[in-house]
Amino acid sequence: MNYPFYVFVICCFGQGIKPFVTLNHYDIPQLLEDRYGSWLSSEIQLDFSYFAQVCFEAFGDRVTYWTTFNEPNVFIYDGYLTGTYPPSRCSYPFGNCSYGDSALEPYIATHNLVLSHATAAEIYRKYYQEKQGGMIGIVISATWFEPYDDTPADRLAVQRSLAFSFAWFVDPLVYGDYPPEMRQVVGSRLPTFSVEERKKLLEGKLDFIGVNHYTTLYVKDCMFSSCSSPYSLGEASVYLTGEKDGAYIGEQTAMSVFFVVPRGMEGIVSYVKERYNNTPMFITENGYAQPTSVIEDSLNDTKRIEYHEKYLAVLSEVVRKGADVRGYFIWSLLDNFEWLHGYLIRFGLHYVDFQTLQRTPKWSATWYKEFLCEDNKI
Repeated sequence: MNYPFYVFVICCFGQGIKPFVTLNHYDIPQLLEDRYGSWLSSEIQLDFSYFAQVCFEAFGDRVTYWTTFNEPNVFIYDGYLTGTYPPSRCSYPFGNCSYGDSALEPYIATHNLVLSHATAAEIYRKYYQEKQGGMIGIVISATWFEPYDDTPADRLAVQRSLAFSFAWFVDPLVYGDYPPEMRQVVGSRLPTFSVEERKKLLEGKLDFIGVNHYTTLYVKDCMFSSCSSPYSLGEASVYLTGEKDGAYIGEQTAMSVFFVVPRGMEGIVSYVKERYNNTPMFITENGYAQPTSVIEDSLNDTKRIEYHEKYLAVLSEVVRKGADVRGYFIWSLLDNFEWLHGYLIRFGLHYVDFQTLQRTPKWSATWYKEFLCEDNKI
């Protein structure tokens, strides 16, 4: 790891903050892409496990929580299905790229990613966990879905959507295979695990599941009925929308597909609880998108406060019902660069002047500080 990371860990530790470290967030060294195609080659498994071991060795005495991948479902979809993120590989009808195969490469890349997680977790368990006392998991972007119409077809479409967006990456790490909902659709193009790989996967490779939850969307079946755009989740054959009969599913935020639907928090947490035997969870991201505007308007972020109050209330209730949720992270501490949206939207509790980098607490920062100091917590 590089010097800034080392400084970050030391500073957190010195302030009584436990670092929650992600080993990979979307990007990959260009060298590995050029040498063997990164996630399209099984060779990535050895390189990623070596990288992970270097981090465990160097920082494991100060890092309690390790995440192998943040939102692999996002960079696999956008990198190998639609081509909107690097390495920009895709094919018709999912996207228009110079190279790639959307009907095959996303499954190959995910297969190597899942086995990379399993190998890194195996190394951590065998050589570091007992003496360092930490945990290792994976973080998934977790939209909740509701049927567009209360019909059997749309209810099945919800289950396919969850399988193609969430279970695809977690089922192998819990059950040793991909979701049956995907096998039924993808067939032989979905890779299989060898007996040795399955054994490795089933030897407890998840101490926790990270859930990045922001929004809820309607799902319309496109497998048994026609849709104008049936490629919202690749081969899941569904259409996703936040609008029905001229009304949004919830208040729209500055990010067009992010709506305020607090009940979605209960939906996704309950799904993870039931599907994965109540494996410990962290809500690793939850936040409200603001448009970039003059500082006076940005600081007065009452909508963000309302958002977190409502989502935390729902989370509190689902925890009381037995969900093993160990922690909650607001995205984000600071306004920052939001990928394809750049600096056009702001999630931070603190306003950042992108010219001077001066940071100013928003109303939500004060609210959250007071919330954390109250006696009654989740």
